[in-house]
Amino acid sequence: MSALTLAFAGSLAYCLLSRKENAVTVQENGVGRLPFMGYNTWNAYHCDIDESIILETARLMKALGLSDAGYDHVNIDDCYSERNRSASGDIVANKQTFPSGMNSLTNKIHKLGLKAGIYSDSGWFTCQLYPGSYLNEERDIKTFQDWGFDLLKYDNCAVPFDEVIKEGIVGKYTRMSNAIAKLSKESGKPPILFSLCEWGREEPWLWARRLGQSWRTTGDIEPNWNAIASILNENSFYSWASDFYGHNDMDILEVGNGDLTFEESKSHFTAWAFMKSPLLVGTELSKVTQQTLDILKNHEIIAINQDPVVGTAITPFRWGINPDWTHNRTHPAQYWSGESQNGTIFMLLNVLNEPADLFFSLTESPWIRAGRQYAVRDLWSHTDNGTAVRNLTVHNVPPHGVVALLLKDAGDEPSGTQPPCARPEWCMDEDGRRADYD
Repeated sequence: MSALTLAFAGSLAYCLLSRKENAVTVQENGVGRLPFMGYNTWNAYHCDIDESIILETARLMKALGLSDAGYDHVNIDDCYSERNRSASGDIVANKQTFPSGMNSLTNKIHKLGLKAGIYSDSGWFTCQLYPGSYLNEERDIKTFQDWGFDLLKYDNCAVPFDEVIKEGIVGKYTRMSNAIAKLSKESGKPPILFSLCEWGREEPWLWARRLGQSWRTTGDIEPNWNAIASILNENSFYSWASDFYGHNDMDILEVGNGDLTFEESKSHFTAWAFMKSPLLVGTELSKVTQQTLDILKNHEIIAINQDPVVGTAITPFRWGINPDWTHNRTHPAQYWSGESQNGTIFMLLNVLNEPADLFFSLTESPWIRAGRQYAVRDLWSHTDNGTAVRNLTVHNVPPHGVVALLLKDAGDEPSGTQPPCARPEWCMDEDGRRADYD
């Protein structure tokens, strides 16, 4: 890499880090410190939901061990209400599909030890043209709290005309954020967790953390590799934005859906977990396979997502087949690393359609110390794989497959290891002799 390229990459990295340090104040109100986990109905059912499906899903989350793995929210998406508000102006649960009412439903969910989530929209209507919450923010959030819900997913459809709204997307979402804060203060109850679903419009990673606990970073996901790769590519440029109390939301998981292979599903789940996205199961649990459950319940991968000590996400340290900082929807960055309470984590992605060997120098990651060796833990095979000195190669990674590693400091590297610097640039002896010129 040329000196000019290095200088540019360094300047760009500095700018990104500076933007992170200057980010707006997080809402540290006790809600959403870690990425929330649970289930969302949209990917599996779309509008075909009713109270029986919701309760069966909640019971299966317990029976299948998903709740024990950390999935504790049962979130209802669009299409649960009547098409029109009541005469008094309230959102009304659909009488045919939710005949027992929302209070009965949330009580049953809570008795299972789970939390309940609901959906609305920041515009006139939801995306499926049910009542939205614009100009009814305080009324609706009180309704949702009275119904017993713990989380609100808030969509971005049916935007009022400019001459009506007279504010941008930040102002539109601030209305509901303020309503949530006001209701919490008045009721003495914890605020409802606020999940902004603004599809990445107007760079929410710069402003949404002062309003809620998560924000969507892209358009909707689909159950195929091209969609997964595209979302990974987009998030590679702002994965730095996630931290405690504020998380990039990469959308509902598609593990178990569509044409995703086993290897693609592992890559999908690893990336979402390591990038500290909320983890929401989106497959029909009555038909779920053991293979899908094995992915969703990988406790070592989940432990990274739910790390109570380190809130930041992985970031790319090398793009791989593309020059660094390349925007490529089909071939995103391949080499990622980040901190964890137990060591340095690495995610290696084979973005090719054929098996590939993946190689990196340990100190390419900013979280690795020079002159040290590292014990290697594979978080998918759940095996300890020896010690790495300077470099690491993983052979024959499957197409669209992933390698998830935890590296722990294992002491000084062997004496006399050559060359004298793993990173040769300006490597110098104390006598002034530059080793990178030899």
